[in-house]
Amino acid sequence: MNQTNVQRNFKDTVFRMLFREKENLLGLYNALNRTSYTDVGKLEITTLENAVYMNYKNDISFVFDFELLLYEHQSTYNPNMPLRDLFYVSRVLQGRIKDENLYSSKLVRIPAPKFVVFYNGTDFQPEQQVLRLSDAFEKKQDQPALDLTVIVYNINLGHNQELLETCSLLKEYAQYVEQVRTYAKEMVFPEAVEQAVDHCIRNGILADFLSENRAEAIAVSIFEYDEEKHIRSERKEWREIGHAEGLEEGHKEGLAEGESRALQLIQKLTESGKTEEMTRALSDPAYREQLYREYGL
Repeated sequence: MNQTNVQRNFKDTVFRMLFREKENLLGLYNALNRTSYTDVGKLEITTLENAVYMNYKNDISFVFDFELLLYEHQSTYNPNMPLRDLFYVSRVLQGRIKDENLYSSKLVRIPAPKFVVFYNGTDFQPEQQVLRLSDAFEKKQDQPALDLTVIVYNINLGHNQELLETCSLLKEYAQYVEQVRTYAKEMVFPEAVEQAVDHCIRNGILADFLSENRAEAIAVSIFEYDEEKHIRSERKEWREIGHAEGLEEGHKEGLAEGESRALQLIQKLTESGKTEEMTRALSDPAYREQLYREYGL
């Protein structure tokens, strides 16, 4: 069995590796929008310098047909995507219009933003759902002055079948993920990925891609799995911290408040990329209280 070294600095996932190719990305766009565009030359991949602090390594941002689209793959559910996307799209648009005069009488035109998440985690999620920025507003409004919506598609096998059938590459990606999970029930994960890759190549599932990118695909799959386990473990620890803090308050309201503070803090540290602070806060209550004060929690 060939051994694959996993480097902790991988920024791609198999999903991103597949759909960073313009032809594949345009095929996914066509499947979502029921169109049949073929001119990949009009598709402009966009990048955002220094966006890593928002943990945007699973995103594919591009401009096509006067739309600014952000496609992101997630294996863990994140209700804060609208807020994260608000930060992201603001920075992208700032970069696009940096040479425009916003104080002139001429209307500065921008591509229409659209946000899509492709979810393939193991926790139950519906076929489709819409996340709204306004859901996070502390004061609910009938007609929010500012809002942002994110459409989430469950792309696990058995869900959104019409979409998967329309975009064969997306379906094959879902099949690959399913094979990895099947083998992972029987063996350690690195070996499971190796076996899944071999199975898919033999059976014509992402065969060309996996044959050409075997080592990198295996490495990023293992890294993605490790990262997902890390996130789940941290969430569990922080919930336990919030639970304990709530118990110290001695009533249900205190429990809810403690959990809320802990989860808000981990979210802020995650978005800022402050992993060392997060690790220290898990084991150091005094430092955790200091961070609560710094973040106004």
